[in-house]
Amino acid sequence: MELFEVLCRLADVPGPSGFIREVAKEAEELLRPLADEVSRDRLNNVYGIRRCGKANAKLVLLDAHLDEIGFCVDGHEDGFLRFRAIGGVDPRMLPGRELKLMTQPEGFGVVAVKPPHVLSDDEAEQAIALEDLRIDVGLTQEEAQRAYPIGTPAVYRQKCSRLQGTRVSGKAMDDRACFCILLRTLELLKDEDLNVDVCVMGSNMEEVGGQGATVGAYRLNPDYAVAVDVTFATQADVSKDKGCPLGSGPAIGVGPNMTRWMTERFKQCAAEQEIPYTLEIIPGNSGTNGWEIQTAREGIATQVISLPERYMHTPMEVVDLQDMEQTAQLLCAFLRSLEKEGAKC
Repeated sequence: MELFEVLCRLADVPGPSGFIREVAKEAEELLRPLADEVSRDRLNNVYGIRRCGKANAKLVLLDAHLDEIGFCVDGHEDGFLRFRAIGGVDPRMLPGRELKLMTQPEGFGVVAVKPPHVLSDDEAEQAIALEDLRIDVGLTQEEAQRAYPIGTPAVYRQKCSRLQGTRVSGKAMDDRACFCILLRTLELLKDEDLNVDVCVMGSNMEEVGGQGATVGAYRLNPDYAVAVDVTFATQADVSKDKGCPLGSGPAIGVGPNMTRWMTERFKQCAAEQEIPYTLEIIPGNSGTNGWEIQTAREGIATQVISLPERYMHTPMEVVDLQDMEQTAQLLCAFLRSLEKEGAKC
């Protein structure tokens, strides 16, 4: 698997929370060569199960969400589109930004912005509120209403691109980069004899509350679960005590959202395999699907593993392909460790 190619294939498909059908189809196709069973539920969660073929085998859930942040048209004004955010959109990113409107055929618009020459002093000093922004689609009022009715979803119009070295930039790295990690994990384990069944779940609606993970964890009732999501990477305005450096490998979560023996097992596996990692202290809600999965049914042993990412929830999120590969290697080591003699949980 060429991680960059698969990441581009997934990340370029538009799919904000609640509108991920096309992304789910792509995820299913990517899972088919790697899983024994592939299915999708009513929420468009995608499941790929790899069976070990052993009686009474434990089930391990590996989750990464497929939805991205986005927008939804909620009105028309002189041919411009009014819109609302789906998920945690930063309004500072929007003026002058290109958007992809999810119609057939696909639509295109730009977020209207005042030229700096006509801004008042007060306007120049502050970001424009999202409710005051409009999308210019180049149409009259009647044409805009027909082409882009209320409820039309939209996403950033941004292609996945390589930076220098192993760094990659684009939209929807959160969290499709992590779904690619799970695909890579299955690929690395393809011919191995495990003692557990493994289910990869590409979940929906994480960006608006984690409903997909709630439904998926209830449906599968796994014995153990690992939520794989992005975390803040250090950058010019994020200090080392608030982020993990790009290129430092996966971040292993420590805190109440994590089951202690799983945290220790991941640390042990990383040490044994000489995989670099950082510890991420998470004293409460991890802000990931791990929070929902942990309390499904009678409770599920859960661990959060994170991929460092710069510029989260922007059109130019940045991740490191080397970190992705090392995260997949760590997940493989953890899965190999389960239910072996002397390493039972």
